Amino acid sequence: MNKDGGLSHKLHGLDHLRAFAITFVFFFHYGRLFPHPEWTNTISTFGWSGVDLFFVLSGYLIASQLFKTIVTQNKILLKEFFIKRFFRIIPIYVFVVAIYFLLPFTHEREALAPFWKYLTFTQNIGLDVRTQGTFSHAWSLCIEEQFYFFLPLILLLLISFKSIKKGFWILIALFLFGFFIRYYTYQNIFTNTTDVSWLNWYKWIYYPTWTRLDGLLVGVSIVGLLEFKPNISGKILNYGNLVFVIGVIVFATTYFVCADAESLLATVLGFPLVAIGYGFIVLSALSPKCFLYKYESKITAKIASLSYGIYLIHKIVIHVTQNGFSKFKIEDSSNVMFLICIATVFIASLILNETIEKPFLKLRKKILKKEKVGIKETAKAA
Repeated sequence: MNKDGGLSHKLHGLDHLRAFAITFVFFFHYGRLFPHPEWTNTISTFGWSGVDLFFVLSGYLIASQLFKTIVTQNKILLKEFFIKRFFRIIPIYVFVVAIYFLLPFTHEREALAPFWKYLTFTQNIGLDVRTQGTFSHAWSLCIEEQFYFFLPLILLLLISFKSIKKGFWILIALFLFGFFIRYYTYQNIFTNTTDVSWLNWYKWIYYPTWTRLDGLLVGVSIVGLLEFKPNISGKILNYGNLVFVIGVIVFATTYFVCADAESLLATVLGFPLVAIGYGFIVLSALSPKCFLYKYESKITAKIASLSYGIYLIHKIVIHVTQNGFSKFKIEDSSNVMFLICIATVFIASLILNETIEKPFLKLRKKILKKEKVGIKETAKAA
């Protein structure tokens, strides 16, 4: 905690969780899409949930930015918010999209979705991985970008009606809506299709925005608890390690609930349970009493800083690496190839971080600085 009672600026616990999330996702995709060492199957099976952890973290981090000005100034700096999001997300994303469309040899699967879907962040809607399997993992970015667009607008409406604290009920309604829409979709669309079952489960339940809001809503709820219920949240944060254990127990329960991923039980309850489990773990990472908060690691901090780039390019790099190094008679499913792929993904993400991410973040800083100077000058003139 800082001297004013707030959380310290640098949260090592969140770095650990981001590093864990991208590692989990990496194992999942490596095990599902590429030749791999057999021992990785144990880790990769549940690696899909790493994306849900990213959702919880995104919900928390974005809501934190927005709620900060709501609490202190009773407004949202919409222009500043979108400038921050644009320069953080778009430059490296556009670069990776360009690679996919200009260099067909980088395709890890059959084909891409239409170009306009990537530009409008709607690729996740109606996504069929049989015909659009390349860069399919952009689906989660689409959901996050849609969330970044609509959340501040909803909060603006709540502010204008002086009912920001009633947003709690909107969160509950949207969370319950997720249960309903997944149940309805499963019973009325998924079970009535005659096509390959798992493909349609992904198309109608796993990828659409309206069925996958759980993690983002949990992240927003954490911020709401911290900002508007300080007495309750303060008591909870005093038991950081216990909160972590509760999160692990909830998450472990999900493993058994989702044993048959395409079952009705897993479809309706799996995603919210994963989100709640990760929500407790994220909340624990914000507690000064928790080991996640206390322990600083340069390794996890570095992985966390590269996590967005790793997420975007890891499939390209694994595909190209395996194709290239197999010519040296290194078996694709060997441990050696696995280590080589880890190294090439890390190096590629590091290069993108230095050549694209950091320069644009510096540009963002300059633009925001000019924006603030302009606001101050306007205020003085008035």
